[in-house]
Amino acid sequence: MKLFGKPDYKWVALSNATLGMLIATINSSIVLISLPAIFRGIHLNPLLPGNASYLLWMLMGYLLVSAVLVVSLGRLGDIFGRVRMYNAGFLLFLIGSVLLSIDPLTGAHGALWLIIFRVVQGVGASMLMANSAAIITDAFPVNQRGFALGINMVAGIAGSFIGLVLGGLLSEVDWRLVFWVNVPIALFGTAWAYRSLREIAVTRRAKPDWWGNITFGVGLTAILAAIVYGIEPYGGHTMGWTDPWVLAGLVGGSALLVGFCIIETRVAEPMFDLHLFRIRAFTAGNAAQWLNSVARGGLQFMLIIWLQGIWLPQHGYAYVDTPLWAGIYLLPMTAGFLVAGPISGWLSDRFGARAFSTGGMLVVAASFGGLLLLPTNFPYLSFALLIALSGVGSGLFASPNSAAIMNSVPASHRGAASGMRATFQNSGMVLSIGIFFSLMVVGLAGSLPQTLSTGLTANGVSPSAAHQVASLPPVGVLFAAFLGYNPIHTLLGPTHALEHLSAHQQATLTGRSFFPHLISGPFHHGLVIVFSMAIAMSLVGAAASLMRGGHYVHDDEDIDRIDELEETVGASS
Repeated sequence: MKLFGKPDYKWVALSNATLGMLIATINSSIVLISLPAIFRGIHLNPLLPGNASYLLWMLMGYLLVSAVLVVSLGRLGDIFGRVRMYNAGFLLFLIGSVLLSIDPLTGAHGALWLIIFRVVQGVGASMLMANSAAIITDAFPVNQRGFALGINMVAGIAGSFIGLVLGGLLSEVDWRLVFWVNVPIALFGTAWAYRSLREIAVTRRAKPDWWGNITFGVGLTAILAAIVYGIEPYGGHTMGWTDPWVLAGLVGGSALLVGFCIIETRVAEPMFDLHLFRIRAFTAGNAAQWLNSVARGGLQFMLIIWLQGIWLPQHGYAYVDTPLWAGIYLLPMTAGFLVAGPISGWLSDRFGARAFSTGGMLVVAASFGGLLLLPTNFPYLSFALLIALSGVGSGLFASPNSAAIMNSVPASHRGAASGMRATFQNSGMVLSIGIFFSLMVVGLAGSLPQTLSTGLTANGVSPSAAHQVASLPPVGVLFAAFLGYNPIHTLLGPTHALEHLSAHQQATLTGRSFFPHLISGPFHHGLVIVFSMAIAMSLVGAAASLMRGGHYVHDDEDIDRIDELEETVGASS
């Protein structure tokens, strides 16, 4: 198919859109591993009272923005041009990356600078994610979309795995490199996009649906922000789910989303046409996407805590080195995804999405079941095979499911549909972090205090200091392990209990084996709860995928006629 005299335009569109998707998703996780180096660089201890919110927003702000804005930005792409919105996103992402790299401040002000410009970067990433799939869908004929969107989806999800390793490697040199690495890539991508991409779809100018945008954006922001703060302790509780502000966010946000649904049925040009949910393939695909994101999103966090807090120290790694090595030891998951994703996308063009997507979710559920059977101090080969299996399952699911969603909607709504697909995916990630952390804290709260108190007093810590540490919210222990800090040294530091112990006792308590052995039992108890929930989510997601029906393409005959016409016009030119 010739477009604008360039027989390879579809591959240009795929390459640039995939680069945009890759850089956007790499930055959803690159900070995850780099947080210890970043906080050391700006001279801020995130575990001190009052600083936990900086940690949470540094971690979640980017994900929250990308979850909230993608539908609105996708719809604006339908109205004003998908390529125009995509190009502007690359430019905004570049600006945000430069400003993050030159943070001149330290302490709380330095953290606020990073949070604000991570949000700016997230807005640019949202513009890329909202429109990349629509640009690819416009450029490719029906019989090649599964493969093309599969490549794009593989890059998107693989980016979140690549970010873990890349962040660990770069932050070992300098924390600013975590942001500087984006600058040349974004500069190249921006110049290439403005030079090469063309508007193929016919845009239909419409008045923006301001009330729809406002109610959707504010409502979803309120819910996701409440989930973020629900992880923090509140009052005398281990978590913040009883905080009036958290409850107000959940209830008020839900009410605004109900209002959004009412508004969208009454305005002439809605931000998102809710009638698209009457398309079974679209609804089932998005439901399966959301359930997959919830099940998979928290998996990274749980595996990182498992590796950094328990397994790596037990195998001789210093706590300060565990963030980097956790990313490296998770590479089999990336490899499994990279192998399965493109193949399943290509096969789904011929055989449809249902078998691959449903089977992929079942494989993910099986991998969670296998992880449940592992001992806390597992043999690595077994662990590597199981997380590779999880990656294969995610690859089998993601590409066909994405292609099926995009094929099911009219061409004039592809931008909004792409944004809604990304919203289900990104909001599921944020929700999964809240759910999985909360379930883990519930699992730890029952046995960790007694285990900590007994273990500390047995090694010379005074009963009062041991009780003080054991009474701390379990989330502090998780964050300490997650950040690669020495947990016992971090927990006992404010009590000054270590100063009154012998050198041998200090070495025992802060060594590489005491804390992992101490927490193994309570942690595994929490892990059973978390992974059981993930198995249930995956199985329900498989059922939703099964309900999508057979291979379906919206206006398939019309699209084929358009493709034939373009080929005829191209040949005559």
